[in-house]
Amino acid sequence: MSLDTPRIGVRPERLTAHEARQRLEHERNSRLTQLRAVGEARQGAEEMMSAQKDTIERVLKEIEAAFTRVEDGSYGICLGCSTPIPVERLEILPYTRFCVPCQLTAA
Repeated sequence: MSLDTPRIGVRPERLTAHEARQRLEHERNSRLTQLRAVGEARQGAEEMMSAQKDTIERVLKEIEAAFTRVEDGSYGICLGCSTPIPVERLEILPYTRFCVPCQLTAA
């Protein structure tokens, strides 16, 4: 083998500056993509947690209002049509303010 014969299959000991930049750019882009994905996932989780918190707080207010209706004697009476709310509905949703037909029109 002479010095003029190319060495096939032997890797150079060092990367060229161009190769190094390409690899580093690829790695940087990969990490930035991962970072964005983590940020979006975290943001999505925070939004979901915030939405769940809002729902829980809303239901707690409904429950407190139902306690007030129990105290004043209006519990179980539909706020829409003033008819009694069926017991089955109150068993499923004890803090409801409406019968099913009025709930559908209120929504």
